[in-house]
Amino acid sequence: MPGLKSQLLNKKIMKLIYSIVLILIVSSINLIAQDNPSYQIFNKKGKSTNYGKMIKAMTDADIILYGEQHNDAVNHWLQLQVTKSLAAKYPIVLGAEMFEADDQVLMDEYLNDVITESHFTVEGKMWKNYKTDYKPLLDFAKTNDLHFVATNIPRRYASLVNKKGLSGLDDLADEAKAWIAPLPIEVDLTLPGYKWMIDTMGQHATGDPVNIARSQASKDATMAHFILKNMQAGKKFIHYHGSFHSNNYEGIYRYLLKGNSRLKIVTIANVNQVSLDEIGADNLGKADFTVVTPKDGAKSY
Repeated sequence: MPGLKSQLLNKKIMKLIYSIVLILIVSSINLIAQDNPSYQIFNKKGKSTNYGKMIKAMTDADIILYGEQHNDAVNHWLQLQVTKSLAAKYPIVLGAEMFEADDQVLMDEYLNDVITESHFTVEGKMWKNYKTDYKPLLDFAKTNDLHFVATNIPRRYASLVNKKGLSGLDDLADEAKAWIAPLPIEVDLTLPGYKWMIDTMGQHATGDPVNIARSQASKDATMAHFILKNMQAGKKFIHYHGSFHSNNYEGIYRYLLKGNSRLKIVTIANVNQVSLDEIGADNLGKADFTVVTPKDGAKSY
């Protein structure tokens, strides 16, 4: 009996030692992660905040505009986490710039198991980082029976605006016009974002630099249009797009409020910086929340 008691005591001691060692290892990993974070979140005022507070701030939001750097792998992972967190608490609808409005039928057929993914990806106009960055969102929608909206203007029509201006859309067939925002699309070219495109990007344009901004506006207006069209009572709409489309509360944000001034919208921007300790002056106030990721962080392309 004394030998048995001694063995049991030794087992308890070993379990205790194992538990202590495990705690120390986990604590060390957490400390390393804190010293080398993969992202940092800042609020509108530039103060460091955390993931939980950002999610909580979306409690009363009708729409979450989640901007991204298209090749930022860390931010794409975070997009999926935000989607999962919100879906665990609220009914949601998803939408994205990366899918064009005329592919909505394909999207619905794929999500409803009418067609295979190979048909969807071959016949749809997939971005080159679809598999790594957008497929996980679509898979989540498919698994959880969520509506996913293809919101962007077909690229051939955005290109048409780039060449001929917004008046180029007037000659489209009625069926084609169903895939863009209602005409005429009004654009305030004095807004800083559009003005920057004219002044900066226009220097390298072969055509009219103003039409570059108009083309951008046709995308913003169309995405806002299909968000509004597909909103459902009691459900939050999460929309994914390049940060430029909603930075500084312009682009999609303005067109949404133009359609419904009572909407409660939370915006998220994504920027890359060398340091994550504080947000750079150029990135301050771009959105309600700015996700800062390392400039040398993982990229999907």
